[in-house]
Amino acid sequence: GSMPREGTLLVVTGAGISVASGIPTFRGTDPGAIWKHDVMTMGTNAFFEADPVESWRWYLSRFARVFDAKPNPAHEALATLERRTLERGGDFLLVTQNVDTLHEQAGSERLVKVHGSADRARCTRSRCASSAPYGSLPRPEMQIAEFLNDPRLETVPRCPDCRALLRQHVLWFDERYDSHVDYRFDLVLDTAARAERILFVGTSFSVGVTDAIVNVARVVGADVLSIDPSDHAVPFGVEPLKARAEDVLVALVT
Repeated sequence: GSMPREGTLLVVTGAGISVASGIPTFRGTDPGAIWKHDVMTMGTNAFFEADPVESWRWYLSRFARVFDAKPNPAHEALATLERRTLERGGDFLLVTQNVDTLHEQAGSERLVKVHGSADRARCTRSRCASSAPYGSLPRPEMQIAEFLNDPRLETVPRCPDCRALLRQHVLWFDERYDSHVDYRFDLVLDTAARAERILFVGTSFSVGVTDAIVNVARVVGADVLSIDPSDHAVPFGVEPLKARAEDVLVALVT
């Protein structure tokens, strides 16, 4: 007989999946959490506009570990899961809240980075081609090196096209998901609405995208599972599995 159609699998990853790669989660109680006190202040456009130097310094210190990190078995397993789901005629989307590049390095292709990406920057001048809602640029490594050597307003990285200040290509807390096409929020919600199964991995359910997906899942009656070793509460309708992502996902694909 013919194989049953696989349906749609939506996977949503948070900071917990990258911990085994040496990137601390930026929240919560881990000793490495560097968001504890100041994230809601620092991670905003308002803070950047008030103090672009300090904003750049803070992000560069946060991102310092990101670029040395390598994918761990959980990232690899999700890339395998994607390939297998598509081979069986199913549909697959991986949505990450993380700004690291570990999913790409592991080979994930159907990937949405709903909070942006640490390896890109963008212009702050609204009419520039390299600014929101459509534009972005590779991380300006030369300018960043100069800035770190002598951090002041004159050395803050600037747009190669119009010389306006550059900013991180990330979603700030005082910004909306529809503020940049790269966040692909419409695709995320559309996929949630037709997903038979939704798998959350290493997320603390404390950001807007997780609420939105859980709400859609309740309406359509999807099976929703959360894999995370910590004790945080999960929303109603989500089945918690208290385990490490790298263990569960590797078992799942072997």
